[in-house]
Amino acid sequence: MRVEIRNNSINLDGYVNVVNRESRVLPSVRGKFIEHIVPGAFKKALEQAEDVKLLFNHSEHRQLGSIKQGNLTLNEDVIGLRAKCTVDDAEIIDKAKRNELRGWSFGFRVLKDEWNDGEDGIQRRAIKELQLNEVSILDRTPAYYATSIEERADAEELVYESRGFDEITVEIIETEEKRDIQEDEYQYNLNLIKLLEV
Repeated sequence: MRVEIRNNSINLDGYVNVVNRESRVLPSVRGKFIEHIVPGAFKKALEQAEDVKLLFNHSEHRQLGSIKQGNLTLNEDVIGLRAKCTVDDAEIIDKAKRNELRGWSFGFRVLKDEWNDGEDGIQRRAIKELQLNEVSILDRTPAYYATSIEERADAEELVYESRGFDEITVEIIETEEKRDIQEDEYQYNLNLIKLLEV
């Protein structure tokens, strides 16, 4: 993440996620797995999104802006999902000055994925389509290795993981109940990742 500190604001520029780069081993109700985002998934998500929020540590109470507010731009290039933003929040500026910002993360819901068994006994998940809800600036230890800090190839980043649930169960649930389960699953993932980040 490149950080430019100005008088009363900072400019951040970096990769939220590098496509086709595997996550670390993640927990789920299906067991442990490793995932990656397929190229083109972010581009499609951005084309379909009405807005994407900019948050601090995934907190809805710490919204720093959004695409609609004009201080966040997101695009997918050949590397991955790149974010540029301008933030005038005093706490974020102070953390940037103290070199306490750790990277990026994103909150999403899976729309289409593919699972395969790994030779090491750990399943692999390819996320082909997603709904992008937010990107977050982090000041905590990342849990997913797939972004840039000062645009280095070996940098760390936390991906806010949204796990899948049993497709067979989902297929037999009525639409309204399915939506409720998805919301519960989404909130569970929020709580899980916050624990992983500590």
